[in-house]
Amino acid sequence: MRRWLQPNSTKRVAFFLLTDIAFSFFTLYLAYLLRFNFEIPAEFLEPFITVAITLIVFKTAFIYLFRNYTIVWRFYSLAEAKNLFFALILAYLFLASIHLIFPTLFAPFPRSVIFIDLFLSLVFLGGIRLFKRIMLGFESNPSPLNPTLLIGISPNTANLIQSTLATSREYYPIAIIAVQEKNLNMIGSYLGNIKIYGIDDLSDVIRTKNITAAIIDGSLPNTYLRDVYEKLSENNIREIKRTRLLHENNTIEELSVEELLARHPKDLDSQTIGAFIQNKKVLITGAGGSIGSEIALQCHRFGASSLVLVDHSEYNLYQIGEKIPSAQLHLCNIIDRETFGHIVQHTKPDILIHAAAYKHVPLCEQNPHAAILNNIIGSRNVIDSAIEHDVSKIVIISTDKAVRPTNIMGATKRIVELYAQNVDPRNSEIVAVRFGNVLGSSGSVIPKFKSQIESGGPITITHPEIERYFMLISEACQLVLQATAIARGGELFILDMGESVKIVDLANTMIRLYATQPIEIVYTGLRPGEKLYEELLIDESERKTVFESIMIARSTPYEIERLKYDIDSLLNISDIRAGLRRIVPEYTPIYEA
Repeated sequence: MRRWLQPNSTKRVAFFLLTDIAFSFFTLYLAYLLRFNFEIPAEFLEPFITVAITLIVFKTAFIYLFRNYTIVWRFYSLAEAKNLFFALILAYLFLASIHLIFPTLFAPFPRSVIFIDLFLSLVFLGGIRLFKRIMLGFESNPSPLNPTLLIGISPNTANLIQSTLATSREYYPIAIIAVQEKNLNMIGSYLGNIKIYGIDDLSDVIRTKNITAAIIDGSLPNTYLRDVYEKLSENNIREIKRTRLLHENNTIEELSVEELLARHPKDLDSQTIGAFIQNKKVLITGAGGSIGSEIALQCHRFGASSLVLVDHSEYNLYQIGEKIPSAQLHLCNIIDRETFGHIVQHTKPDILIHAAAYKHVPLCEQNPHAAILNNIIGSRNVIDSAIEHDVSKIVIISTDKAVRPTNIMGATKRIVELYAQNVDPRNSEIVAVRFGNVLGSSGSVIPKFKSQIESGGPITITHPEIERYFMLISEACQLVLQATAIARGGELFILDMGESVKIVDLANTMIRLYATQPIEIVYTGLRPGEKLYEELLIDESERKTVFESIMIARSTPYEIERLKYDIDSLLNISDIRAGLRRIVPEYTPIYEA
């Protein structure tokens, strides 16, 4: 019974149509009574039904044309009342015209009834529409409904409109903005009784219709999303949501900063990844970390026959093990060459993906010896063990901080790249994949900024001009697997991270999205080893691949025995930075004196 009573657009139209018909008969009869002092002569009653039917047809037709039957009742406003007035004026003008052209049709007909009935119709038909608004004024807790703008059009838009109007949701749509070129021909038409406007009309629509919220279609490409978000923010729209299709139903969710920053590569190729991973045994180091765990999940989804997950953190390994119960879990530090070698020997992986590394720049600056042990010696152990046991493909996860490094972490990762490119692979194919920051990783600024916003601020940023590349962690990991699938050995792949983002712009975006009070931004100064801009290419000599988002950098030759000697010497010298610079000449340390 309750479901039957819930409002929707069909029930709303039927209710107002039947109400208008009933009130129109009543007001016309009352107009006759008033005209004749409540004693209507019999001859004037004979054409009454003809007059009533004609007038009702005109009234309901014009009220429909002025879209007064599709308005959400609880938000009937002065603008809709004005449209009702114009609809009734036109209806009575048409009735008067018919009477002038065919004077015998309604004869005898008192023309003053037209003016009396017009006034009564405005009172009764308008009154029933304003009734709910008047009653809401007496409620202690007025309705929370917000007039809402729908951004973007997809096959699910009509369902969203129906479900939103049919339930007691917080938002109700009153206008649609077409954004994509394929939908621009729909501007001026209606969808679910709601008018469609162009993106150039956005500011005017927000102002004239008192828009307080916006819902962005979940299928709207990211290239449009950022621009739309900026336009909404410029027009002081703070309540911005996004739809998501879940089990064939639209859900309305918070718009996340990750969605605004995500690049969404167009050339992700699931078939290539699936063909490469399916029925393969995959070993992943650092499997409990942000990158390693996501790669493990991706390999599991793409049908790896078995997963061997290695990590030195018990808790992290436990967490990923809970998500992939079939995986083999090995607690091991990659610095322990013998133990790691045994794992590779006994599991015999087809693919080894090396994601274990110390990645936090300031901590590596403060602990250079630990960074060298883990990032360089540990990585060499992984590569050598894999080569020794004939692992077919070895994948090294690298970072944009390895390009012209200014910190120890970046320098250590660059050395690993050099080792991977110059060591004798024997029966293995060794590739490295370099990319920038991923959204949602353990070291990302986003969780830090969210925490600072929740605590009332301030947000701390090292420098107003600092910039970074960003990509969704899931998409970065898929591109890693995709690059690996097309590798032939010896490549240093570079993932296209799109445009770099100013961290202060990121902070301001997060403040607009998540803050409920003013949040201050405080600049703390660059940290040791931190640079303003990260780079992905050492020079312009990269080669393209069949995928636009994946490029190949030129190899850097380094005599392998000399490289091994230089790496070993890092463990025995006092000036570690000088030793790193000997291997990586472009390394220019930035650290506090």
